[in-house]
Amino acid sequence: MVTQQLFGVAAVVAWLATVLLIALAVRRRWPQQKEWSRKVVHIGTGAVVLLAWAFAIPRGLALSAAALVTVGTALNHRFRLLPAVEDVGRHSYGTIAYGASITILLALYWPQQPLPVAAGVLVMACGDGLAGLIGPQLNSPRWQLFGQTKSVAGTGAMALTSWLVLALMIGVAQATGTPAPSMGAAAAIALTATGLEQLSGFGIDNLSVPLSTAYLWQLAMP
Repeated sequence: MVTQQLFGVAAVVAWLATVLLIALAVRRRWPQQKEWSRKVVHIGTGAVVLLAWAFAIPRGLALSAAALVTVGTALNHRFRLLPAVEDVGRHSYGTIAYGASITILLALYWPQQPLPVAAGVLVMACGDGLAGLIGPQLNSPRWQLFGQTKSVAGTGAMALTSWLVLALMIGVAQATGTPAPSMGAAAAIALTATGLEQLSGFGIDNLSVPLSTAYLWQLAMP
């Protein structure tokens, strides 16, 4: 078990390093698209929860690592040590909130209930991440909410991706004999997450979306 956990930690570190290298490469290749490298980190980081689950990383280690990463993102926000993660041309605490939400979810549910953790983190990572990439690239109706630009394309990407992530988590639950919400409940959770993503000033959706998704997942359990 100890060997498996050590291998899991190594896999997590290697994955995060790979994600960061890809983000830096994206920033060098498309320097004018500052949001792209940030979204690479945003989406790629979500897979860490799956690795921690697969390698049965214990609560204390997972919590310590998440808290350390959150502190690191706070320092990077302050000093801009890695611009590929933070430099998006707007004032946002999203990366800090993202790390904090993962830390809170681990404190609440890990390791006894990994599914709500995975659901909350992956809805935020994939749903919000793809919304931020697709929305600005497609020509669709747009609106402003508290200084943030939203669009039909981005909102649709958030809703659809969130539902697909939750459907996948339900499939995993069924395969492992674990209770899970119904598909109808998953649709309602996805719509709620999409609504919360609309209120994204200062990056607060990186906290509200994963925490609400995990809570609603638990609330909808049969």
